[in-house]
Amino acid sequence: MLLHILNRSPASSEVYRQALAAMGPEDRLLLIEDGVQGAMPTLATCFASVRGRIHALGDDLEARGLSTLCAPEVEVVDMAGFVTLTEEAERTLSWY
Repeated sequence: MLLHILNRSPASSEVYRQALAAMGPEDRLLLIEDGVQGAMPTLATCFASVRGRIHALGDDLEARGLSTLCAPEVEVVDMAGFVTLTEEAERTLSWY
């Protein structure tokens, strides 16, 4: 399993399409920084192909005032959860 880390919003960048194209069936996606905007219900549809394997960093959601707007299919993780995801992954890929 690879962990793909996306820090750009799907509303302002197309890099999420490259990340999704590179993902395997067991890979997971973690939204960080501005990427957490993709956890909002209107943008979470961009990630329908990885449903059940998408996570968002809670601190970044909170910093952007999005904590209460997160789509139910996106698992919110704290920093300890971020560390766990990286430990479980064979390697990580960052998408900017």
